[in-house]
Amino acid sequence: MTLYIGREASKLWKRICAETSAESNLFIGNWKYIIAGFVFQYIHGVAARGVHYLHWPGPTLQDLGFFLLPELGQDKVYVSETVFMFVFLSFFLWTFHPFVFKVKKFYTVQIWCRVLAYLVVSQTLRIFTFYSTQLPGPNYHCRPGSKLARLPEPDGVLEVLVINFPQGVIYGCGDLIFSSHMIFTLVFVLTYQKYGTRRCIKQFGWTIAIIQSLLIVASRKHYTVDVVVAWYTVNLVVFFVDKKLPELSDRTNGSSLLLLPLSTKDKDNWTKEENHKLLNGNSVNPADRRPRSQSNGKNLEDVNINQVDTSMNSTP
Repeated sequence: MTLYIGREASKLWKRICAETSAESNLFIGNWKYIIAGFVFQYIHGVAARGVHYLHWPGPTLQDLGFFLLPELGQDKVYVSETVFMFVFLSFFLWTFHPFVFKVKKFYTVQIWCRVLAYLVVSQTLRIFTFYSTQLPGPNYHCRPGSKLARLPEPDGVLEVLVINFPQGVIYGCGDLIFSSHMIFTLVFVLTYQKYGTRRCIKQFGWTIAIIQSLLIVASRKHYTVDVVVAWYTVNLVVFFVDKKLPELSDRTNGSSLLLLPLSTKDKDNWTKEENHKLLNGNSVNPADRRPRSQSNGKNLEDVNINQVDTSMNSTP
């Protein structure tokens, strides 16, 4: 029993090391996209803080969701945040599962490049909308009489640039249309819908997205329009961004072998037609490529996939 556990632990460690090496090579080629995506998260936070200075508390607007859904109350506002954190952490851990499990459908670096692209476009549209029109916030701390409904005039630019995480994010006002929580939730669910493998989890993800929408309105964090706009905007953003970006390499069927040559010799053997297709963003038909035999009679498909992973350096 001890020998078996030790052997499995050794295999797991080798798998993690091989995946780390492959992902490191991918990160070197894509670090600009990753860093830019995270930097924009800060820019989005600064924009949300800036609109808080413009927020003017007033009577809560008439809202259909407020009539249909009972108000949870201030003592239960944590419910929607708990659901959101569950979605966020679950998705984050899932994107790193290739480091541990044998079944690998994507590269972690590539999937996060894609996710950050979705988030940046969606958040850019969100910044334009909530700066276009400032609505009186329906949240409890944004209503008339609350000390947090308006921020005092800043002493300088530095004060505006400090987000004051997490208080500044939780108690923000004015950044309503459309919901940031729904942006993240829908981006995560749509990404798993496309690249996930478990049908039950996909169905569960959509169910959680619907529950999250209802909880946001019931908690009076957003108007119903903020949630509705998020639903169709994020879906459209994901659809059009996918049209512009190249498809991720699918690791489950060994197609990664067709994306890049294993050596300089193999690269020289490519035909001009294949190179022309790749340069123009077109994929090469796998049926047109035949397994090449080595001197020992083994096909290239028999090569350890970890060696291929370390040579992968494709953009998102």
